[in-house]
Amino acid sequence: MHHQLRAIATELDQASHRLRELDTRLPDDLWPVRADPTRWSVSECVAHLNMTSRAFLPPLHTAITAARTLGQAAPRNYHRDPLGWILWRTMGPPVRMKVKTPTAFVPLDTATPADLRAEFDELQLELQRCVSEGDGLPIQAVKLTSPFSERARYNLFAALSILPRHQHRHLWQAEQVAVAHSR
Repeated sequence: MHHQLRAIATELDQASHRLRELDTRLPDDLWPVRADPTRWSVSECVAHLNMTSRAFLPPLHTAITAARTLGQAAPRNYHRDPLGWILWRTMGPPVRMKVKTPTAFVPLDTATPADLRAEFDELQLELQRCVSEGDGLPIQAVKLTSPFSERARYNLFAALSILPRHQHRHLWQAEQVAVAHSR
């Protein structure tokens, strides 16, 4: 696998590990409890990540198919386009810049912690498959529209690299909730 895609796969694995670690530290009954009324609970953070992954999978699959049809070889190194780079750069933790979440991605009802974890794991496997399927393809030559905003278009490499950073951003937030609950 291309080293840049391997790095994305590793970040996805690290996000899964982070959630497992959080799960060992925080009892299920505290997952839905907000430590601060203005911030999401652990359940809401994980539900949001699951909503995001579910929304991104169809455009990722479509973009991978489009990259296959180009008949081009993968470049030596992938590059994010300007918007993709900005989003990637601002997405990681710790959160320095707050971004209002579109209503469609605000979790209103959350499943049980066990169901949230199981769905997260299942979606991670599917995201890992997308990363693997992108190997050897010109994924920087294909753009997709963000499920978050119809006005935001960036290349497939950027999308694949933004997703784990977004996960780490919200897992960091969830960890902050766990720390507040332990005080």
